[in-house]
Parts: sequence; structure tokens; C-alpha cells
Amino acid sequence: MNMLILITVSAYKRVEIDEHEIRHPLVKEVCRLITYRSAWNPTLEGYLRYLLRKLKPPHVCAVLRSQEDERIALNFFYWADRQWRYKHDAIVYYTLLDVLSKTKLCQGAKRILKLMLRRGIKCSSKAFGYVMVSYSRAGMLRHAMQVLTVMQKAGIELNLSICNIAIYVLVKGSKLEKALRILNRMELVGIKPNVVTYNCLIKGYCDLNRVEDALELIVEMASKGCPPDKVSYYTVMVFLCKEKKIEEVKLLMEKMVVNSELIPDQVTYDTLIHTLSKHGHADDALAYLREAEDKGFHIDKVGYSAVVNSFSKKGKIDETKSLVNEMYSKGCIPDVVTYTAIIDGFCRMGKIDEAKKMLQQMYKHGCKPNTVSYTALLNGLCHNGKSLEAREMLNVSEEHWWMPNAISHSVVMHGFRREGNLSAACDLVRKMVGKGFFPTPVEINLLIQSLCQNQEVVKAKRFLDECLNKGCAINVVNFTTVIHGFCQIGDLEAALSVLEDMYLINKHPDVVTFTILFDALGRIGRLDEAAELITKMLCKGLDPTPVTYRTVIHHYCKWEQVDDMLKLLEKMLVRKPLRTLYNQVIEKLCAFGKPEEAEKLLGKVLRTASNLDANTCHVLIESYLTKGLPLSANRVASRMFSRNLIPDLKLCQKVSKKLMSDGKLVEADNLMLQLVERGIQQNEMNL
Repeated sequence: MNMLILITVSAYKRVEIDEHEIRHPLVKEVCRLITYRSAWNPTLEGYLRYLLRKLKPPHVCAVLRSQEDERIALNFFYWADRQWRYKHDAIVYYTLLDVLSKTKLCQGAKRILKLMLRRGIKCSSKAFGYVMVSYSRAGMLRHAMQVLTVMQKAGIELNLSICNIAIYVLVKGSKLEKALRILNRMELVGIKPNVVTYNCLIKGYCDLNRVEDALELIVEMASKGCPPDKVSYYTVMVFLCKEKKIEEVKLLMEKMVVNSELIPDQVTYDTLIHTLSKHGHADDALAYLREAEDKGFHIDKVGYSAVVNSFSKKGKIDETKSLVNEMYSKGCIPDVVTYTAIIDGFCRMGKIDEAKKMLQQMYKHGCKPNTVSYTALLNGLCHNGKSLEAREMLNVSEEHWWMPNAISHSVVMHGFRREGNLSAACDLVRKMVGKGFFPTPVEINLLIQSLCQNQEVVKAKRFLDECLNKGCAINVVNFTTVIHGFCQIGDLEAALSVLEDMYLINKHPDVVTFTILFDALGRIGRLDEAAELITKMLCKGLDPTPVTYRTVIHHYCKWEQVDDMLKLLEKMLVRKPLRTLYNQVIEKLCAFGKPEEAEKLLGKVLRTASNLDANTCHVLIESYLTKGLPLSANRVASRMFSRNLIPDLKLCQKVSKKLMSDGKLVEADNLMLQLVERGIQQNEMNL
């Protein structure tokens, strides 16, 4: 249930424009001229200025409401406002605010409100409410609530409508406690809440899974002289349906009858049937459908279709067919939506022949399949390894009087891709583009990725160029995938060539592109070129990711160029700090058998003395022990003690034993003594 609609209807009347105003010749002509705004010339604008002077305020309002893009309505308002000997009527301001309240264009709504205040146009709470709702749609909750302060500074007192909007805005922003404070404030200033107020709060409780509080509020409404309406109960019922708490729904319906004397009607059952079907509870939806019919309510084919669709998605084909037959027996002829749901259900179960029979049955019963119906069958064929048959269906579509769309072609293309028939998939994309259907960058990338995985990177690059030349939307991810493909087969020159191509067509590489190229260059030791890439990346304002850091550390440590690595890492840290950087460096050096180099950086790690730093020290100790250097391992343990970090007991015992075997008895005793001084008991050591 759309709470905004309830508030709009109850709190204030919308500025209504008669249908004949929208169809007025002047309004139509102005709307036509507005669509040519980009091609305006002095003559055209002069003609529009002439028409503007003939428009009455309701006509201007009709022009504003007729625009599909609300930004065009806003621009027309500003243009008209600048014209000589023309002045907007107050109703025009309110109409535009109403239009903007249905969008996220909150800054435009705010400017219109300020214009009204500055020009002395009488502003009611309705105008401020429009702006609040627009801010709410844009997710700017704090700014929405600040409108109340602006309203009070303008000398307009709080009333029920604006309070309801404030509560709605807070509930939509998941700030239920603040909404409840608004309710308390209303009672303090003598504003009596109405059923819309409480319904908003009930919705807020349900959104936070606080259904018990919602039910308590319904009980409280009656005691405060504001009995709940059906919407109050429906809101909770919808939540309970989503949670599949059917017994609680039944109990609530009984309370609705007994406590509020509200009889479940057609809307009640329609709401329950559609909600349960939508959330996959087909059996319960069917039970309510039966109950509704037993009580004499008529469930139309929309209700039946919802249940049929729910059964189909769960793969319960027998129940689906039985329900369709029942529809026929009751004279409720299934429509194309119902049939399509059944076809999709058969396809999900792999029963392609049954799906084809259902398609033929549609024709027999005078229900012509549409593109969605055929696309559902195409999808079934492709998921069952019959992409060639699906392509044939596309080729003969005109003979069967249906027109494949972009989705139809994409379904078959992905079928070929999954089957490994990449040549057929590429050919289909070419035909698709030839018909004016363009694949998305994601679809293109999946196909390029498959080609690269088959070691057909040259074909992938050629395919990418074709898509680019034919006007497909190509993004940086598509280029990066090709670059990665060339890197995987070791053709770095080709990969770097693709990078140059990106610059030529103004497709700027991202951090993933640079990281992939650095990794490829680093694998063969071309670290100078790799470092230049990272420097270029930083100069372009791109932040290195943790993966970038790990890649840089790995390859520099592998090639034993620690000093150069540290210089590059310092540049990267300026752009994007990384807390665990030196921990990673030390551990990677140890992994490559370079504990001496690692220990030089230990001071940078021990500044914070965290558990993570202790683990890094343990890795270093283990590395020294592996190389047979217990004195060095002991030195690391001593540095840990100096920073109030207690080394791992078992690790210290290993170091101690190794020291003793090397004749370093004093060092071994000192190590164990330091453990005792830190609270390690003798029995723990024995264990």
C-alpha cells in the first residue's frame, strides 16, 4: 500500500487539472514546441512567447503536468518566468511543486519555494510538504526535516497535514523513534492525530519487524478516539503474509471483525492473495482464494494468474494445470500473462514439449502469444542445450507474427555461450545489432570473457572492435577483460596496445586495469615499466586497492627489490593509506625466505602493537627458525616483549630448545624467564 498516496489524499487536495485543459490546442502546441528546445531559434522562441501570453493559469499547469521529464517542466517554468509582461499565478507554483514532489529534484523544489517566499506569494503548509517529500525521495532526510524550521520561520504553524508528512518522511528514512517524538509533540501542541498518522507509524513498526508494537498501536487507536481502518489492518497483514505467518493473519482478520467491526471484503482477499503469491506462498494464496469464493467474492483472472504464476515458479505444474482448467470451467479465460507463466514453469522443469503444447493451446483459445511468451520458451530451450532450435525460432519469428526484442536475442546468445558455441554467439550479436538491438556492456563482457577463457583472445579483441564500431556501449571493463586475456597468454605487447587504444577513444583505464598490467609485467621482472604504470595511475587520481598493494608487494619481494618497493609503496600510501601494509611486506619477505630484510621493517609494525602485529612477528620468528637462526628469532621475541606483546608460548619453546641445542643456555633461560614475568605459569609451559 503506497503510504504517500494516502497522505497526499488525506492531508491536502491536489491541484487538479481537468482533462479538457490537457487536450486544449494551445497546451498541445506549447508541449510540441518544448520538445524542440534544443533546436530553438529566435523565430520559434518568439512564437512560444506569443502563445505563453494566451495561456491561462490552468493551461500552464496542464503544460507542466504533461511533461514526461520533470526537468523539462522545471526549465519551462524558469523560461516563462523570465518573459516580459508575464507572471506566474500562485496555482502554477503549487502545481510545479506537486510535480517535483514525485521526483528526486529536491533542489529545484527548494528554489521554487524560496521564490514564492521572496515574492510574497502566500505559502501554505502544503507547499512545504511538497518540498519535504521531494527531499525524502532523494534520501536527504535531514534536509527534509529542516523544511519544518523554514516553515515556522515563515510564520506558518504546524498542522495535521504537515505533521503527517513529517512522520511519513521519518518512517521512510527508518527513523521511527523520531517519528514517535513528532507524535508526542503533536499531542503537546493540541494537534489530534488521525488514522493516516497512525497508519504511517504502523508501517514503520512493520518495516522494522516490530509487528507486536504495530498491533498494540492498532488497539491504542480505538482508545484515543481514532478507530483503525482497513488500511491499518492490511499493513500488518501484508507483513505477516511475507513472513508466512498465516495463523496470525487469520487471527488478525477475526480481530478486525470483532474489535473494529470491519468486514473483510474483496480488497482484503485480493491483497492477501497477491501478497502471498508474490512471496512464493502459492498454497496459502490458493487457500484464501477458495475462502473468498466460498464467501461469494469474485476472484478475477488477475488473482488467478497471480496464484498460477506462483505455482509455476515453484515447479508445481500439476497444480498449475488444474488451476487453469478450473479457470476455464468458471468462464475466467486465462490471458497471455497466465499462459506465459505456465510456459515459463514448464521450461523451468525442463518440460520443453509441454511448453510448446501450451503455446499451441494459446492459439486454439484465441489468446495470441506475445514476445514475452516466446522469449520464455527460448529461455527454456537454451537452458536445456537446444540453442540451435532457439535460433531457428528467431529466424522464423516473422512467419509466426511475433517480433523478437533485445532480450529474446540475448537469451539465445547466452545459450550459445553456455554451450561453448562462441562463433554462433558472436554471429547472433552481429545480427542483433543489425536489427537495431544493442547488447549491454555486461553481456558483451560475458562473451569476451568466454573467448578469452578459450584462449581466443585475438577473436575477443576483434569482436570488441566490431561492437565499438557498430555503436554498442563499450566500457572500461570490456577493455580490461581483453587486456587480462592477453596477459594470461603472455602477449604483453598486445595488452599494452589495447591500453593505448583505450586512451585514443577516451576510455580511461581504472585501478583494475592498471593492477592487471602490473601483475603481468611483474611476473616477468619488468618492474620499472610496472612502476611507471602505478605512478601514472596515482597521477590520474585513482586509489590503489588492497589487491593492488598485494600485487606490488608480491612481485617486488619475489625479485628482491625491497628498496624500490618501499619507494613505490610510500607514493601509494599518500593516495590511499593501508593499515596492514608493512605486515604484508614482512610476511611476504618471510615467505620468500628473506627474514633479514623483513626484520628491517619490524619497527614500522611494532608502533601499534596489535594482535595483527603479533601474528606478523610470529611469522618472522618461524622464518628465522626455518633458516636455523634461533638467535635472530630470540631477538624478534625480545622486541615483542619490549612492546608489551607476548609471543606465542609454543613458538617460544621451539626457540628455547633450538638455543639450548646450539649451546645458548643463557639466552634460552632469559626467554622463558620473560614469559614467567608476563604471567605465563610453569604448568602452562610444561603443557
